Amino acid sequence: MNISDPTETFRQEARELLDELEAGLLDLEQDPSNTDLVNSTFRALHTIKGSGAMFGFTAVAEFVHEFETAFDQVRKGQTQANAALIGVALDAKDHIHLLIETPDARISGGDVILANLRAIVNGETSAPQAPMAEPEPEPVSAKSAEPAPKAEKTIWRLDFYLPSDALIYGTNPVLLLEELAEIGPATITALTDRVPDLAVLDPETPHIGWRVDIDADDPTAAIDDVFLFLRNNMELSLVQLNATDLLAQEAETAEEPVAAELEDQPGPAAAPTTPQSPAPRAKSAAATDTAERTAASSLRVPAERLDELMDRVGELVIAQARLSQIAGLSSDTALKTIAEELERLSSGLRDTTMGIRMVPIGTLFSRFRRLIHDLSGELGKPIEFITTGEDTELDKTMIERLADPLVHLIRNSIDHGLESADKRAAAGKPAKGVVRLSAVYSGAEVAISITDDGAGLDAARIRAKAEENGLITPDTKLTDQELYHLIFAPGFSTAKEVTSLSGRGVGMDVVKRTIDGLRGTIDVTSRPGEGSTMTLRLPLTLAIIDGMLVRVGKGRYTIPLAAVEECVELPEGIEAHAKGRNFLDIRGALVPYLRLREVFGTKGESEPHQKVVIVSSGEGRVGLVVDQIIGNNQTVIKQLSKLHSGIKSFSGATILGDGSVALILDTAHLVAAGQGYVDRNLTGRAA
Repeated sequence: MNISDPTETFRQEARELLDELEAGLLDLEQDPSNTDLVNSTFRALHTIKGSGAMFGFTAVAEFVHEFETAFDQVRKGQTQANAALIGVALDAKDHIHLLIETPDARISGGDVILANLRAIVNGETSAPQAPMAEPEPEPVSAKSAEPAPKAEKTIWRLDFYLPSDALIYGTNPVLLLEELAEIGPATITALTDRVPDLAVLDPETPHIGWRVDIDADDPTAAIDDVFLFLRNNMELSLVQLNATDLLAQEAETAEEPVAAELEDQPGPAAAPTTPQSPAPRAKSAAATDTAERTAASSLRVPAERLDELMDRVGELVIAQARLSQIAGLSSDTALKTIAEELERLSSGLRDTTMGIRMVPIGTLFSRFRRLIHDLSGELGKPIEFITTGEDTELDKTMIERLADPLVHLIRNSIDHGLESADKRAAAGKPAKGVVRLSAVYSGAEVAISITDDGAGLDAARIRAKAEENGLITPDTKLTDQELYHLIFAPGFSTAKEVTSLSGRGVGMDVVKRTIDGLRGTIDVTSRPGEGSTMTLRLPLTLAIIDGMLVRVGKGRYTIPLAAVEECVELPEGIEAHAKGRNFLDIRGALVPYLRLREVFGTKGESEPHQKVVIVSSGEGRVGLVVDQIIGNNQTVIKQLSKLHSGIKSFSGATILGDGSVALILDTAHLVAAGQGYVDRNLTGRAA
C-alpha cells in the first residue's frame, strides 16, 4: 500500500502557494491599488502560516506571521505597495521557500528581511498600530481570576461552530483559538451543548463550539482573516457587549456550577447561547457536500505514475499493432472484429493518457516574471514582459526540460539585446524595453518565440568572433540564418567582458543541445535596430507519434508524419549517382533530395519506381528517396542507447507489429544535409 507523506504533501501545496504569492506580488507592483491582488496575496500568506503550523513547520509559521502582520497594513490601506516593499516581500518569499525545503538547516537572514519590511511599512505610515499601545493590556493581563470590568470597557463576543468536515481537511481549532487570542485579551469557553452520546459520536466531526470574549476596539476584520477559508460553511455570530451585559453574564456564569450540582443531568440550559435553527445546519451540510464534490474533481498524481502509465499504453499500442497484423492475415471474422475493437479502445486510451500528460505552457511562462523583475533591477533596464499563448499545451516532459533553455534565451535577450535607457532614447525608442514570450500551435508542433525590441544581432561582430575562434574562414560564404546560428557554437560569445550574466559562451550551447535532445529546432531572425526573435519548434510529445513507415532495401524506417509534406514518384532517367546536384522541380520550386540507399550504405541495385517523401524542418525542405512507402502507423518512441547516441540520422526507434525494430529518422538532420547539397551546388556554379 502506498501511503503518501503528509509533510511532502504540505511541501507540494506550499510550492503552489509560493508561486501564487510571487505572481501576486509581481502583479501588485504593476497595479498597487488593486485590492483583489492584495487580498489574494494575503490569503496565500494566511494559508501557508496555518498549514505550516499544523504540519510542524513552526519556523515557517512564525516568520510568515510577522510577514503577514507587516503586510496587513497594505491590506488595510494604511500604506501603499511600492517597488521597495515588493522587493523585500519577494526576498521574504524566497526565505519561506528555504525554510520549507530545508527545515533542519540553520537559515539566517529572516530577521533582517522582517526588519526591512517593517521599516518600509512604518516609514510610510504616520499612525502607529493599535497593538503598540500598552496602557490597557496592563490591568487586563494581571494575574486575576476574573478582573472587574471598567464602566467604559467594550467586549466582543464570538460564538462559532466549525463545519462538519473541518477536522478531516486539517483544520486545527487550537490554532484558530490562538489566532483569536492574538487580536486582544480574550476569555475562551467551550460550548458543549451539541456533543452527542458516546454511542453515536463521530470523532472526525467537531461537535464542540467555542465562545470567545475579546477585548478590542473592532475585531471584525481580524476575525474574518482567522476564518478566511471556513466562513461560508460554518456557524458564526459576533455581538458587542457593554459593561452591564458583561456583569450580568459573569453573574450567570458564577451560578452555573451550583445549578450543575443540583441537576441529575446537565441540560441545554447550561449553554449560554441560543441554538441555531435546523435550517441553517441543513444549508451548511449542503454547502459541505458541494465543497467535497469540488475537492474530488481534481486529484494530485505523482509524475512517475503518469510516466509508468504512458509506458504501459505504449506497450498496448505495440501489442495492438501485432494483433492487427495477425488479424489481417487471417480469414477469421471474429478475430478481425476483436482487433478493430481493440484498436479503437487503445487509440482512445492513448489520446486520453497523452491528454493527461499535457500541461499548459503558462505554468512555465509564469516562472520567468521573477527573472525579468530581478534582471531589470540588476542591469538598471526598465523592462515590460508580455506573454501570449499561455493556454498552449505541451507534454509535461517538454515543459520540465524547457525551463533552462528559456532562462538562457531570456537572459541573453535582456543582457545583449536590450539597450540601456539612454541608448534607447538616443535611438528614438521608449525607455522601457519589451520582451515577448509567446507559444502557438504549428501543425503537430509548438512554436515558442522569445522576441525583444533591442538592437538586434550584430552580424559583422558575430562573423569576426567566429573567424577569431576558427569556426569559419574569412572566405566562407554564409547566409544570415547560418551566421546567426554560430552563436550556438560551444564557447562562442561576443561579450567584451565576463559578467555574472554572460561572457563565458556556455549558455547558448546548452540551449542548442537541449533543443536537439527534444527533437526540436531553433530559428533565429534579427533586424538591426529593431530586435531579434528566437523561435523554438518542438513536437507536442516525446512518447507516441504518428509515423510513415518506409522501406529502403530490406530495412524499414519511420518518418514522423508531422514533418511529411507530400509524396511523389522519382522521375525516370535521373542519374543514380548525381552527387551534389540532386534536385527535383516541385511546382516550380527546386527541392534537393537524398537517396537513403546512399546515406545508409544499403547494398544491392535500386528498385524501379522509387518514391520521394518531401519533408520539412523550419524553413528547409528535402526529398527522401525510398524504395517503398508501406503506410502510416502509431509509433511508440524508444530512445537509442548511449552507444548509438552519436548517430545523427536517427532520433530513436520503434517496435513494429511483427516485433521487429524500425529506426525513426531525424528529419531536422536530414533537411540540414539536403541544404548542404544546395549550398555546395550554388558554390560550384559560382566558381
